[in-house]
Amino acid sequence: MSSLTFSHTVTERFLRYVTIDTQSDPESPASPSTEKQKDLGRVLAAELKEMGVADAHLDDYGYVYGTIPANTDKKVPVICFCSHMDTSPDCSGKDVKPQMVKNYRGGDITLPGDPSQVIRFAEHHALKNQIGNDIITTDGTTLLGADNKAGVAEIMDAAHFFINNPQVKHGTIKILFTPDEEIGRGVDNVDLKKLGADFGYTMDGESAGCVEDETFSADGATITINGVSAHPGYAKGKMEHAIKIAAAIVERLPKEGCSPETTSGKQGFLHPIGIDGALEQATLSFIVRDFTEEGLKEKEILLEGIVKDVMKDYPRSTYKFEVKEQYRNMKQVIDRHPHILEYAIEAIRRAGLRPMRTAIRGGTDGSRLSFMGLPCPNIFAGEHAFHSRLEWVSRQDMEKAVQTIVHLAMIWEEKA
Repeated sequence: MSSLTFSHTVTERFLRYVTIDTQSDPESPASPSTEKQKDLGRVLAAELKEMGVADAHLDDYGYVYGTIPANTDKKVPVICFCSHMDTSPDCSGKDVKPQMVKNYRGGDITLPGDPSQVIRFAEHHALKNQIGNDIITTDGTTLLGADNKAGVAEIMDAAHFFINNPQVKHGTIKILFTPDEEIGRGVDNVDLKKLGADFGYTMDGESAGCVEDETFSADGATITINGVSAHPGYAKGKMEHAIKIAAAIVERLPKEGCSPETTSGKQGFLHPIGIDGALEQATLSFIVRDFTEEGLKEKEILLEGIVKDVMKDYPRSTYKFEVKEQYRNMKQVIDRHPHILEYAIEAIRRAGLRPMRTAIRGGTDGSRLSFMGLPCPNIFAGEHAFHSRLEWVSRQDMEKAVQTIVHLAMIWEEKA
């Protein structure tokens, strides 16, 4: 453990940031998808400038950039800490009313704004590690936004620490806050040349001590069904209903072992996310997830096989099957730079935690950044039950994340 003295201001920052509605919108073609994400961006850029981060700014696309200059004579690789500002479209992020359960003693937490919303001890296994900690939840009517405003607050608090503790040696540190991560567009307009980092870390993980170097690989699949229209009063032997064909495809999906609700660990899945249409044409949208590209391909072949089998019953109808790459498992890139992960594990240890190396059943901005040339594993932010009204985070876990960021920057300088 280090003798460094840390302030306890990360919670105060977090509680301010979550009250700013930054929900992204997958239906919007704009960038950022919602202008309100810039409301938080402006606050962060102004706070960074006030701290002394001279180049801090919000750009037109909703990204916040900032630089903490090196204070060492060593030649240290430039590292970036990144978090996203938007919250999930799955659950309202407007008028968030955070509450703090101080000195949590175990048991269920009933949320006061909607008592039907209960964070159950038996279902939230991470709560057993929080006895004695201060847990922040919502009132039960919205999500909390710890995904990823916990990460934002932690990076901001670490920046404040570096600026106020010049005796702590580090290389150049870049700060990046992104919009639209929750809708898969978080790095669409990032300027990596302007950022100028060699390696990065997203602060967007779950339990304290976790570091993740592996994500799903992800594709989107779209099936367009062209049925045969006819007047319903005279349709016998003529009509082939596109919506019914789409429903038959969904009905034939595997019931076990290939859906989000029946898989865990390193198992992937096929997941229908949308069905839209009318008699003549219907569209089915899927996300396909696996930790290997071979696994993705197998699932896509399985899905098209189901479609072909269903279409045998509709000889005059046709279909189009399209697959679009979304992101790939960042492990392919990070494995080529093992020291990035080793330093993170050591930083977590120095923060007084037991490091846990895990895989994300999802993606982060780091997935795409890694393939864009910025290798970028993911470090815990302390967020739990994200995308839901039961979302929570503990004050102590956020403070440990701040310490991890500081130790990590120090380790890069030491090893240079």
